[in-house]
Amino acid sequence: MIVSASRRTDIPALYEPWFFHRLSEGFVWVRNPFNPHQVSRIPLSPDEVDAFVFWTKNAAPMLAQLDALRPYPFYFQFTLTSYGPDVEPGLPSKRTVILPAFLRLSRLIGPERVIWRYDPILFSSRYTPDFHARSFAALAKALQGSTYRCVFSFFKPYRKAERNVQPLRLLSMDEETMRNLVRSMAQTAHAYGMQLEACAQPMDLTAYGVGRAHCIDAQLLERLCGMPLKTKKDTGQRPLCGCAASVDIGAYNTCINGCLYCYANANPQTVMTRFHAHDSASPLLCSTLSPYDTIAETKAASVRVSQTRLKPD
Repeated sequence: MIVSASRRTDIPALYEPWFFHRLSEGFVWVRNPFNPHQVSRIPLSPDEVDAFVFWTKNAAPMLAQLDALRPYPFYFQFTLTSYGPDVEPGLPSKRTVILPAFLRLSRLIGPERVIWRYDPILFSSRYTPDFHARSFAALAKALQGSTYRCVFSFFKPYRKAERNVQPLRLLSMDEETMRNLVRSMAQTAHAYGMQLEACAQPMDLTAYGVGRAHCIDAQLLERLCGMPLKTKKDTGQRPLCGCAASVDIGAYNTCINGCLYCYANANPQTVMTRFHAHDSASPLLCSTLSPYDTIAETKAASVRVSQTRLKPD
């Protein structure tokens, strides 16, 4: 199976000791978000995990332990924007911490395995289309040679995020403005050796050379695994999502990055309570078993087609 770590929280930045402890133990427990008393036991051994996909805004805490991932194919979805603390209040300095972490990660594992996310794009009186065009160009220049792909999306007001973004006084996005920005970003990306891809966007952007993103990317994972993969579409995501199916080992309401646009947090008080209750030795992220919980074994189904190996590049 493909393991996603995680769309629900920033495991590399915030829960790195817990994650590597779970690797050493060979399993993790994950609560069902829709039925919290239903807990799945998910195996994490190299024999049962085909690959990991990591999602983060700061990979720095993981860099010293990447050797522990050698038995697994893996890559990172690394979000790096130019928003300030008014939008992403819990992040360390982009200039002195996050950007250097991105560059070092790329040097350690290679640019193909570090996908840059400039995501999501929102408009306000401060974060105008011109701001995004200039900021994207500055970041693309800094990341040249450290990634080959950039994924973006325009902000969609999920119910959980609508209240949080109110202080930003967001401006509406008309299609012409969005297209003009995408055209500029695509030209910039191409100039710095990157392919721009849109994540679950309804607009047809192929005229600008913009492809459809597959954040859980079966083709990339096939190259990393060295063999074909028999994957299915992830039906649990948005209809326009191009991701292959994966198993997420994160938990909602546990990310203290505090990004106002985030759909994974209900409110800051709940997040801080759960974060401070975290035990890095627990099989569960930010919680413990109760007498009302039931644990079910998740049977790992490999998606590898091991009879045929891909020819290496």
